[in-house]
Parts: sequence; C-alpha cells; structure tokens
Amino acid sequence: MIQTRSFPTRRALLVGLPLAAMVGAANAAPDKRMTAYKTPWCGCCGGWIAHMRQAGWTVEVIEREDLAPIRARHGVPDRLASCHTAVVGAYAIEGHVPAGDVDRLLRERPAARALSAPGMPGGSPGMEAAEREPYTTVLILNDGSTRVFGRHNGA
Repeated sequence: MIQTRSFPTRRALLVGLPLAAMVGAANAAPDKRMTAYKTPWCGCCGGWIAHMRQAGWTVEVIEREDLAPIRARHGVPDRLASCHTAVVGAYAIEGHVPAGDVDRLLRERPAARALSAPGMPGGSPGMEAAEREPYTTVLILNDGSTRVFGRHNGA
C-alpha cells in the first residue's frame, strides 16, 4: 500500500481561511464600549467611570438632569436605582457595579435587562473613600424578577 500525504489545496485555503477568521471574530471578546448617563453634580460617578476606563472600557459620558427616564427605558425599578446608569449592548448597568461583573455579564449573556449595585455602597468602585460595606450586584431578569449576581466586600 502506497501512503500519500494530504496537503490542503490552494482553493481549500482560499475558502477556509476567511471562514476561520469569521469564526474567530464571532468568538472574540465583546466590544468594551458603553454610554454612561450621570447628573452634572455627582462626583462618585466620575470615580466609577475612571474605574471602568482603567479596566479597558471606552466610556461615553452624557450628563442629564434627570436619570429616571433612562432607568425606566431600560427596566430598572426605582428600588434598585443608584446615581448613574450606563448602557452596554442590550444591558443597563445601574450604579457602582465593578468592571469584573460587567465583563462577566457580557461573557455569560443571561436573559436579563440590567445589572445593578443599588444605592451607593461604600467601598464599591467610585465610592472607595467611604467605609467598605458588604454589597451585592443584582441581575434584573427580563420578567422583572431579580437574583444576586455578585457578592463584594464580604457580602
């Protein structure tokens, strides 16, 4: 029996390489861009934005006098509100959510509308000057229910 070596043909390479590149692009890390809505007078929001930028995010900042309409548009109830709302893809990010939680959200892509760190927890990104307190980030599911997504500062 004669053994032959099999090499890809030029045609197979010309067809296969672009396809492999497309598959690789589909599996690539998500685009790290977001829009953050904040009030003009809030200083801690700037700290959170700096935290996100340090984590590799590109953040467009839009100042508004009233953020309630933005939260309502993205399904964030008042009881889970904070001082700023960001939007990344189909998700809202409410308040001082750590960058690692946002990255995880985009990796896992749960059926949800938002991720929130309700209130202004001490020791969260942008609130480092305050005394550290345990807090959770809460995933707001598409049906409006919630579940704990992340635990921080010993929560």
